[in-house]
Amino acid sequence: MKKLLIFLFILLFATVNITFAEDDLWDNYGDTNVYGQKPVSEEEFQKALESKKGKKKRDKNIPKGENFSQSNETESLNITVKEPQILLIPLNLKLDEDSIIPPGHYEVKGERENGKTYLKLYQSHYMVAKLPVNETNDDFGEKTINFVKLLPHGDYHVQIIYGSLDFNAYTVIDTAD
Repeated sequence: MKKLLIFLFILLFATVNITFAEDDLWDNYGDTNVYGQKPVSEEEFQKALESKKGKKKRDKNIPKGENFSQSNETESLNITVKEPQILLIPLNLKLDEDSIIPPGHYEVKGERENGKTYLKLYQSHYMVAKLPVNETNDDFGEKTINFVKLLPHGDYHVQIIYGSLDFNAYTVIDTAD
């Protein structure tokens, strides 16, 4: 008796599901105008393909009017060069007897002027300090091309190391604390 009730229950459940499946997408199968689409002839299809063949896709990352002849590697290097180098200084640094660099985040730009190399520290668009640095061929064991770091250098000094495509440099500064 139990088996008969289970069989009837399954049969009833299966037939109820069929009635809920009416008016679904498969009811219109085979009708070409179901969703307001008009059939396209082979001639119209070929005409649309020909109109797309003549046009070249333009890379939106290339500004108009500039010649583009870079490899992917060169392009990725140019993008990394444009990223600002940020240095966190957690303590007061003494430049000379009167000037101190306060703690904060600084954007660092390395520049050569009149045969000398400098690191310029900026907050917003204001230059806070201009530090003379020593150029070197040492990459300080860094894995990236562009880097700037503050490293301890004894008890009362810190070392700022800097690297870019143009040059690598370092400077040692006294702490004011």
